Amino acid sequence: MEHAPGWLVNSLIYLSAAVLVVPLSKALGLGSIIGYLVAGIAIGPWGLKLVTNVDDILHFAEFGVVLMLFLVGLELEPKRLWSLRRPIFGWGSAQVLGCALVLFLAGWAAGAGWRVALVAALGLALSSTAIALQVFGERNLLLTPSGQAGFSILLFQDVAAIPILALLPLLAVVHDAGAGLSGFERALEGAKIVAVIAAIIVGGRLALRPLLRWIARSNTPEIFTATSLLLVVAIAALMQFIGLSMALGAFLAGVLLAESEYRRELETDIEPFKGLLLGLFFIAVGMSIDFGVLIANPGLMALVVIAFMVLKFGVIYGLAKAMEVPYQQRPVFTLLLAQGGEFAFVVFQAAGPDVLPPAVASFLIGAVALSMLLSPLLLVAIDKWLIPHYSVHHATALEEISEPQSAKVVICGFGRYGQIIGRLLTAQDVSITVLDHDPDTIESLREFGIRVFYGDATRLDLLRTAGAATARVIVVAVDDMEQSLKIVDLAREHFPNAKLVVRARNVTHLYQLQDRKVEFIEREVFESSLRSARSVLESLGWPAHEAREDTMRFRTRNIELMQETYPHYKGDRAKLIAVAKKGRQQFQEQMARERAERKQRSGSDWDRERAEEERLP
Repeated sequence: MEHAPGWLVNSLIYLSAAVLVVPLSKALGLGSIIGYLVAGIAIGPWGLKLVTNVDDILHFAEFGVVLMLFLVGLELEPKRLWSLRRPIFGWGSAQVLGCALVLFLAGWAAGAGWRVALVAALGLALSSTAIALQVFGERNLLLTPSGQAGFSILLFQDVAAIPILALLPLLAVVHDAGAGLSGFERALEGAKIVAVIAAIIVGGRLALRPLLRWIARSNTPEIFTATSLLLVVAIAALMQFIGLSMALGAFLAGVLLAESEYRRELETDIEPFKGLLLGLFFIAVGMSIDFGVLIANPGLMALVVIAFMVLKFGVIYGLAKAMEVPYQQRPVFTLLLAQGGEFAFVVFQAAGPDVLPPAVASFLIGAVALSMLLSPLLLVAIDKWLIPHYSVHHATALEEISEPQSAKVVICGFGRYGQIIGRLLTAQDVSITVLDHDPDTIESLREFGIRVFYGDATRLDLLRTAGAATARVIVVAVDDMEQSLKIVDLAREHFPNAKLVVRARNVTHLYQLQDRKVEFIEREVFESSLRSARSVLESLGWPAHEAREDTMRFRTRNIELMQETYPHYKGDRAKLIAVAKKGRQQFQEQMARERAERKQRSGSDWDRERAEEERLP
């Protein structure tokens, strides 16, 4: 290995550390993020010293955050982003300014100079976009009130990083009057920023779609993937050139392409790179923790980390109540925003010795990295001890199911999906036992006279009490995929005589259920979407019977195509995409032939006739 290139050796080290540590961390219930952080500590300067160029790796790994923000932007159409403008700038500014003010006053009261206290407060007020969005995504919380609120605040923090960085040279003017920019230079910088952002917006509207269309016509998937990465890299480089956040530029590009027909293809191509680079980012954060500073002042470091997280926790929890975030989601929401963030590294490193002494900057960077290491551990503690106690404390008269039940059907999860099933069964006088662990849902349903038992269906003892051992059918209607699969595994192992009817969130979830030999699986929005599509065809003038036939043909072909792609979903993704594309193309060609035959048989073009009728007064 002594003659191997440096990048090859480093790649071997990173991948080996991740493969060894991350699965072990997940097996222990600590999550993947802690695994990556521990792997970074193990191979870094304070571990085995296998890697020492931490700063270079951290800068490269930040591209994982850039890709993540691009994918988040792809999920937000401009109209939806516009609808979030108030929480982004309202609650986002309240969080940043509120936390910065409290931290500044605390630092000043502790004896720090006002410049040091101000820079430290502004840097510590920011949170980790990478960790927060990763956790929100893993827990399926992005579309919940806490996820939307957290995303709005995190997005504002990315925007706020720009004026914070612009403020740093002004703080140094007192020591070096020549360090500031002239009025003309500031105007030039402002014009450059406006020009680049305008170029991204105009280019996204006018140039990107034709370019992607042209690349797609070449039928070379690897070039489309290269184009996707080039797009993100180019925009990130442009934003860095003008001194703005790379992640913010990538997010803006994603929003501009959110309405594009290539949105899903872009997501598919970039997702694997995002996951790998985010993992590398967390490894780099673990390597960047300066244990020398920690060892030199362990008491002070512990005090600073605890103090700034507790102060932020108090401010953010108050905001969570004001934003009406559901109380079950507040602990996780508050903790994810109370930790330090990756942009704090940039702020403290950019401050320079005239504003922030090197020893102080190193100390604060260590405190931020330590908070990012502690947060996933605290999440585990919250999940195991705080949230169960918290939910029971807030949910009046909610006790876990304790009396054995003996209904024919056990329904796990009683949201909108499970309620429809339950109401139909009850109308047919079929006895049911319902389990749900959301106190708000249970209290709301009890107001309507619906009996729902409080309990977590992933617990074997509660499933037994609910009567799963004697039930003829177990309905798994929970919306969390991991919980759904866990319930299915428990039922398969302990209640083999019960038939399983399971709600699938998406095609991947459906494939995972098929791996478990579940016989009755329904995608949650598939049938309703088909019915809406049929209504659209009828509204456009299709005869009702033809709209129904075309919709049913599509349904049949979609199910067939799912079975054709099923063998490839775990392995060759390129093969899966190729099979799916070929299947869609064949179906479109078949439908085109049938329309032509139908038109020829009828001897009339009803679509043209209807269009002419609509033009008549």
